[in-house]
Amino acid sequence: MSFLRFAVRRLAEMAATLLGASFVIFGALYLAPGNPASFLLGGRSASPEALQAINEHYHLDDPFAVRYLNWLGQVVQGDFGRSITYRTDVSRLLADRLPNTLMLISMALVLVLVFGLLLGWIGAVRGGKADSAILVTTTVAIGTPSFVAAVLLQGLFAVKLGWFPTGGAGDGFGQMLWHLTLPAIALALYLIGMLARVTRAAMLQVLGQEHVTAARSRGVSASQVIRRHVFRNALGTVLTTGGLIVSTLLVCTVLVESAFSVGGIGQLLELSTTTKDFPTVQAISLIMVALFMTVNLVVDLLHPLIDPRVTLGPAKKAP
Repeated sequence: MSFLRFAVRRLAEMAATLLGASFVIFGALYLAPGNPASFLLGGRSASPEALQAINEHYHLDDPFAVRYLNWLGQVVQGDFGRSITYRTDVSRLLADRLPNTLMLISMALVLVLVFGLLLGWIGAVRGGKADSAILVTTTVAIGTPSFVAAVLLQGLFAVKLGWFPTGGAGDGFGQMLWHLTLPAIALALYLIGMLARVTRAAMLQVLGQEHVTAARSRGVSASQVIRRHVFRNALGTVLTTGGLIVSTLLVCTVLVESAFSVGGIGQLLELSTTTKDFPTVQAISLIMVALFMTVNLVVDLLHPLIDPRVTLGPAKKAP
């Protein structure tokens, strides 16, 4: 299957999946107990006329199918509706908070890739005490949830030592880097341990293969063997964890942003879920699903470029 045909087919599959996800996201919120009208009333009693006016204003009394189709039509045009809690366009809320989340995820992703790959490389190549130390370290990292890491880092480096701010995202690029350092570490800690383990296992598997032994017998230097034959072949296995890494970052950013009051879409999602702000929750959830599927598509397209043994599309049956 050609690259273009594979990309087009995957895009069509993504569109169908995103359509199904939109229906699930839209319907799941209406199955949950409570309703936006209760939040808008603030617990106060209201006359049937006032309650009816609220329902009519937000179209809460319309049939489910009508609400879904109207919402889907607006989303296709880039309109996510109006926030019930903040009384403003959801698109504006996302535009204000998305940069903080993207910065946090980008910083965490850099930490994951640099330290995860480096620790995995060292553990596989060095062995001995270095490998044992890395195994212990990564075990602790994997066993530490993001919200626990956030509390520990905040208490030690922000409250006790005062090296970093206790919360907020800061203004300007330099301030954002300083404010988001601890949240990024808390977000990346688990994934660093996971990626290091995956990289180490993949490289150890390749180290035992015949082509590595043959390269060494031809007098190829150890550094070239590790770089060209071991690490490059192990990258295919490492790349398959890309979807898991992104999905974990998206999920855990909600907890980390809340702990550090970052003011991103993760914290907005938590607050909107609590207040039954349907349009905001639906928009953020749909964006997260779309981002996750996009990353998986990129991984699938890059995999054959890194590992020529991988082919696009389903495997051909033997004659």
